Amino acid sequence: MFVSDYYSEDPQGIRFSRQQGSEFAKQIAGDYNPLHNPDEKLFCIPGDLLFALVLAKYGVSQRMHITFSGMVDDRQRLHFLQQEPGRLALQDSEGKQYLELIHSGTVNHEPQLLERLIRNYVSFSGHTFPDVLIPLMERHDVIINPARPIVIYQSMELALDSVDIAAPDLEFDGAQLDVNGKKGEVRLDFNLKLEDQIVGSGTKYMALRGLRPYDPGIAAGIVQSYM
Repeated sequence: MFVSDYYSEDPQGIRFSRQQGSEFAKQIAGDYNPLHNPDEKLFCIPGDLLFALVLAKYGVSQRMHITFSGMVDDRQRLHFLQQEPGRLALQDSEGKQYLELIHSGTVNHEPQLLERLIRNYVSFSGHTFPDVLIPLMERHDVIINPARPIVIYQSMELALDSVDIAAPDLEFDGAQLDVNGKKGEVRLDFNLKLEDQIVGSGTKYMALRGLRPYDPGIAAGIVQSYM
């Protein structure tokens, strides 16, 4: 599967190079977050690449919930650890956890289905900032701090009526932002469709920190930094 081009694996574990992470972000997900630039001091691997890795290795289950709990860079050697049936963790050699997968139901490993799901989801996910979040923040009259833009990819979930399907399309189904002082919680919903019939749904959850009153000049500057 194409995902294998974006990580390497040996007996010491799974690792990602800066180039692999950056190319996946820009070429596959359309995500131009500066944190994914190869020369960025605070470089991190996109969460969407970790999602793609999970599906490439474990297939798609009828119910999946992935929680992201740490930033992965190009130094870690990572391993998947089955904690109990239906629960997996991605950890480094010191036991620090970066991702947890909880899954249930029937599993499908069909490569064409997995590739379509991966490409459709990460394209949707990679464009959420600034394409979706900037207008969403404007509607709520808030904006993140441009000097320290904290946008945290917390988790995502997926529910399919059946995994015995052809490759579905993904359709955005709305966004919600709950503001509490300087903090914001974002919910981005989507549906999976085959020939106009909904066959599944999912949600991406994000957290915003350091919110302040909306300023169109600040918003324009943030958007420009992602170009």
